[in-house]
Amino acid sequence: MPDRMIDSRMNAVLMLRLSFVLSLSALLASLAGGCAASHHPTVQGRLGTPASSDDMLRVINEPGPIVFEKVLAAHWTVIRSGLINLDHPNAVAANLEDGDEPIEIYFYVLRHPKFGTFIVDSGVESGFRTPESSQHVSWLVGWAMKADQVDVQITTAEWLAAQPEPLAGVFITHLHMDHVMGLPDVPTGTPVYAGPGETEASQVLNAFTRGTIDRMLSTTSALNEWPFAEDPASRFAGVLDIFGDGSVWAIHVPGHTPGSTAFVVRTPQGPHLLVGDATHTRWGWENGVEPGSFSHNPPQSAVSLKTLLDLSAQVPEMKVHPGHQSLEDDSLASEF
Repeated sequence: MPDRMIDSRMNAVLMLRLSFVLSLSALLASLAGGCAASHHPTVQGRLGTPASSDDMLRVINEPGPIVFEKVLAAHWTVIRSGLINLDHPNAVAANLEDGDEPIEIYFYVLRHPKFGTFIVDSGVESGFRTPESSQHVSWLVGWAMKADQVDVQITTAEWLAAQPEPLAGVFITHLHMDHVMGLPDVPTGTPVYAGPGETEASQVLNAFTRGTIDRMLSTTSALNEWPFAEDPASRFAGVLDIFGDGSVWAIHVPGHTPGSTAFVVRTPQGPHLLVGDATHTRWGWENGVEPGSFSHNPPQSAVSLKTLLDLSAQVPEMKVHPGHQSLEDDSLASEF
């Protein structure tokens, strides 16, 4: 059978899966009167000081103290229409069509000389080595999202076992499954930080993902919400100096989810921008196209992506990391 015909049939099966899940989710949501992303408790975080983006820009090109590592946890494929807004004029002009898009699941290691080791996002938990035995992912979510096709390179537990010091905390860009699916491997009591309103946002898909998200968070104490305040310079929805020394900055970029957070990290070699899922793909970043159906508020997502693109244009030396692909053959991404 020709490869094109096989690919077409596989895409059709995937679209049927998602169509079924969306229809079921809509029914459940209507019966439940709306579905929050998670029931997990939250508290106001004490880490991070609200600041102006002007403060960040004043120091962004100065060498910083953070030892940075990008870890490739897994390969995966998901539908392109979720990752990229295919109705965007740039996508239409490029004749982009729906289908499977190869992606990666990353987490990022930040080693601070005073405050210890933190990770941004959480990688992949040990259960994904044998997904059929995972106690955290519901069968419906696993079936719809093709969890059996997550090609694990290293689990979070395996990575942690090789570290010389305990983990000081986890910074989550947002609460979608592919960013919290490593949390069950994180030691109980490790502080976890996320943007404001992440657990409360109501979306149709939450009707079937909420249970899985809650189980992923079950070994986590209350989520610490970043204390964002309005950016005095009006570039972003909010900016925080996380450690108070200008080494790591959190940027509120709502749209993909209400609390979506990007990070600027200053290293001895120069700054890095971790955009989270403000854009998932290399194509989305390079063509200024926001995510598609996976986003909570697509118009707001487009605005937030524009703010990050503007920041990148102001700091052309900064290395940029989209949520699920790299902009180039990335020698920083550690494979195991």
